[in-house]
Amino acid sequence: MLRILLFLGTNLAVLFMAAIAMSVLTALGVIPPDAPYVAMLIWCALFGFGGSIFSLAISKWVAKKSTGAHVIEKPSNDIERWLHSTVQRQAEQAGIGMPEVAIFDSPDPNAFATGMFRNNALVAVSTGLLRLMNKDEVEAVLGHEISHVANGDMVTLTLIQGVLNTFVLFIARIIASQFERGRFFIYIGLQMAFGVLASIIVAWFSRRREFRADAGGADLESSAAMASALNRLKSMRDAPSQLPDALTAFGIRGEGMLKFMATHPPLEERIARLQAR
Repeated sequence: MLRILLFLGTNLAVLFMAAIAMSVLTALGVIPPDAPYVAMLIWCALFGFGGSIFSLAISKWVAKKSTGAHVIEKPSNDIERWLHSTVQRQAEQAGIGMPEVAIFDSPDPNAFATGMFRNNALVAVSTGLLRLMNKDEVEAVLGHEISHVANGDMVTLTLIQGVLNTFVLFIARIIASQFERGRFFIYIGLQMAFGVLASIIVAWFSRRREFRADAGGADLESSAAMASALNRLKSMRDAPSQLPDALTAFGIRGEGMLKFMATHPPLEERIARLQAR
C-alpha cells in the first residue's frame, strides 16, 4: 500500500510543481490569464511533458544514486562476468545496444531497467535476486528487463504520462477559471483528483507492458525459466519490495493491494499467460 501511495505522490508532486510554476508565470504576465484555449493547451503540454521527460532523462542517475548500484565496468569475478555476458548476449538477440549492467545491495529479489534510450539503458539486479534464484531464473529475469528496453517501455510510459499530465493541467485550469473566488485552490484540488485518475490509467498501461516483458524474457531464454522465476517471486510475495518508487514500474516485482493502482499484474495471471503460450 505504501508503494502505491508513493507512486501516486510522485506524479502528483510533479503536477503540483507544474501548477505552481504556471500560476507564477500567470501572475508575472508571461501566461495571459485569459489566454485562448489553444495557447493554454500548449503551455500545459510544455509543463506536462517537460516534467515527464526530465524524469526519464535523469532516471539512470537517480537509479544509481537511490539504490547504490555498482556498475560492472570491468567484471572482477565469475558472477559479474556471467551477468555481463548474459546481458550482452540478450541485448544482441533483442537488437539493442549493450546496456550498463549493475548490482545493488538489497535482500529483496528484484531487478529493473531504466534509461532514456534503448541503446543506452541500465539493467540492474539485486544481491537478493542473485542469492535466491538459480542461474536459469536470473537469466529469465534479465531477459524480462532487456525486453522492457527493447520494447521502448520507458519512453512509452513517459509519453503516456506526459499526455495525461497535459490534460490534467488543462482541464483543471479550464474548470477553475469559471470560479470567481478560490480559483487557485480549486485548481490544485481538481489537479490532484484528476492526477489520481491519470495514475490509474498509467498503471493499466504498465500492467499491459509487463505481460509483453514476460513474453520477451521467455523468448530470450525459455517459458519454463520465466515461469519458474515468477513462481519463485510468488513464494516470496509477502516480503515487501525495497525498490525505490520511481523504479517500481520496471522492476520484476510489484502488485499492490489495490489492483487498479498496481503497476504489475498478479503473479498468478502472469504465470498463467506464460503457461498458455
